[in-house]
Amino acid sequence: MRMRTSEQGRELRVALYSHDSVGLGHTRRNLAIAQALADRLPALTGRTVSGLLITGERAAPSFRAPRGFDWVVMPGIRKGRDCYEPRTLAVQPDRVLDIRSAVISAALTSFRPHIVIVDRHAFGVDGELSEPLRALRAAKPDTRFVLGLREVLDAPQSVRAEWERVGVDRVAALFDRIWVYGDRAVHDPLATGELPGELAGLVDFTGLLAQGRTTSGRAPAARRPFVVTMVGGGGDGLHLARAAAAARVPEGMQHLVVTGPQMPSADRRLVEAAAGESTRVTARVADGLSYLTHAEAAVTMGGYNTMAEVLTTDTPVLVAPRTTPRTEQLIRVRGLARAGAVDMIDPALVDPEAVGDWLAAAVADPGTGDRQAAARRTLDLAGLDHVVDLAASLSARPAAPTRAGAPVGAAQAPAPVPATAASVPTPGVLRAAI
Repeated sequence: MRMRTSEQGRELRVALYSHDSVGLGHTRRNLAIAQALADRLPALTGRTVSGLLITGERAAPSFRAPRGFDWVVMPGIRKGRDCYEPRTLAVQPDRVLDIRSAVISAALTSFRPHIVIVDRHAFGVDGELSEPLRALRAAKPDTRFVLGLREVLDAPQSVRAEWERVGVDRVAALFDRIWVYGDRAVHDPLATGELPGELAGLVDFTGLLAQGRTTSGRAPAARRPFVVTMVGGGGDGLHLARAAAAARVPEGMQHLVVTGPQMPSADRRLVEAAAGESTRVTARVADGLSYLTHAEAAVTMGGYNTMAEVLTTDTPVLVAPRTTPRTEQLIRVRGLARAGAVDMIDPALVDPEAVGDWLAAAVADPGTGDRQAAARRTLDLAGLDHVVDLAASLSARPAAPTRAGAPVGAAQAPAPVPATAASVPTPGVLRAAI
């Protein structure tokens, strides 16, 4: 039975897209936003919120979608030597992108969302979003388009080439707003040149998407005090996970090493083989934030979502950021380490001894967690609240006419956060005084 027009008018429909070639970060970020919209937007707008989570990660539906939301899963892709290629389908790269584009177009034109939030890639992988967004604009001109960007994109010279390929004018002509999911005082992509100045007038800094992330509230199923190592999706986490598994575990504790669902089976076996008797290796846990919250100390990589979750806890954390193929994690973690919110270790210096020494020191000295927790409280972590407010504002205003080029103004950059002297009790570990 079709819904009556009067009932449809009370709906506020949202679509969130993420391309998902490596890791779970894009999907998890959109999932956190969708949960916040589902929880809080109805009270602000008086409308029922419903949405689609469009993803290229086949493991995404293992995460429970918020009430009123559902998953649309495209065929998966991965980065090949020269281009994106199918993750599993036995078809040519351009063919899998055609399939993905057709899936997106059918979903958007049928669902007719009021707001579309595109994660990171304005027009998708190799332009797979271009035609779906054009068709949606033609079918529903009042749809509002948002480009959502993590606070760190990459080294400015690398990002500059990306913007040239995408086309700054094209972005300005289609998108109504650009949401930057970060604390501008820690990292400002307009000041670094990661975001073109021509787009400054479209930019809203939301703060980090940290506070308000959904957790079960249940304590982890650990039989004794524990420390934890997490490497995100796990596709590039072998080095850290293996070193952590072989590290000395603080007396009386268990060490849980979470390899992530995307770590290849052969790599996971190497991690398991390195584990001592007090270390347990698992592919995933049901509630990562709960484990981070209850751990005595944690070792992680530097992905956006991991850092967002870490920053809401009082747990001392050592971060070994990924440095290839992008320097995004390295830039992010350096900023957070300078602010005192985490400790950082150069990935080249990660070995069982360095990890074990840091864990022992962090567990023995409560001051480590206290210092980091105090620094975290100075950051803007309320990005999810700000996103809901921004979405409510968009839904209340008519869409601006399609622009051939958007007039934008310059935004004044704040003074950069000064670096502070680091003490290095463990080789390669960056700590900052506050």
